[in-house]
Amino acid sequence: MVKNKRTWFDYLLVVIFVFILVITLYPFLNVLAISLNDATDTLKNINFIIPRKFTLSNYKYVFEEGGIVAPFFMSVAKTVTGTIVGVICTCMLAYTLSRRDFICHKPFTLLFVVTMYVGGGMIPEYLLIMRTLRLGNNFLVYILPGLVWVYNMILVRSYIDGLPMALQEAAKLDGANDFQIWYKVVMPLCTPVIATIALFYAVGQWNSFMDTYLYAKDLPTLQYKLYEIISQARMQVDTHSTTETTQAVTPMAIRMAVTIVATVPIVIVYPFVQKYFIGGMTLGSVKD
Repeated sequence: MVKNKRTWFDYLLVVIFVFILVITLYPFLNVLAISLNDATDTLKNINFIIPRKFTLSNYKYVFEEGGIVAPFFMSVAKTVTGTIVGVICTCMLAYTLSRRDFICHKPFTLLFVVTMYVGGGMIPEYLLIMRTLRLGNNFLVYILPGLVWVYNMILVRSYIDGLPMALQEAAKLDGANDFQIWYKVVMPLCTPVIATIALFYAVGQWNSFMDTYLYAKDLPTLQYKLYEIISQARMQVDTHSTTETTQAVTPMAIRMAVTIVATVPIVIVYPFVQKYFIGGMTLGSVKD
């Protein structure tokens, strides 16, 4: 029987991997520790990964004083709707541009790619959304401007290009139209890349707050409300407020609690799509 002998290189790899694990987890654990530590104590002591004076006052301030329940559900509605609609539109566009019998597929693809490098700027975009489309304080302002992300479209199109064309031809011989081929043949085979772009859309929609800041302050999302909470806490400290609530929290502690509140939902969702995400990124590599 041959015994496996560990070499110095194996131990070196273990040390390297442990080091990578530590530097990866430490920032998150440090933020969590500060958010659970007494705010005034945080100003005097360095917190590593364990809160020195455990308290929930930071989260109490965020949830009670901030009023984040309605914005939370607005963010959920925005994320779910934007992700579903974005995935559907992206997949339909990608399938159309992947068809070799579509004469203009190359010019249209080039036109979309150009938008990744050249943009109209914030002022034309603002005028288009607010004056032309009149989407100010309208829920559709969260959906329509980000309906299709070009990178996601290219990712899906490249994945479809890697599928056997014979499947689509066989479906067409059986009498299926283009929509049926897309829905019943192509989409079931694209589960990994669909999960990948769905994660991209979900994270983008969840983290976005500039659209609320510019176009829909009457429909505040969680990210925008958390931004207001941080600004309010900073303003109270700058004006030397002496209220009991202000003494219990500091801008740094509120910022860390807000970070945890905004991050946890995505962290919870990610493990469920991780398998498809990795498969989509591997098999859906961009190609000509």
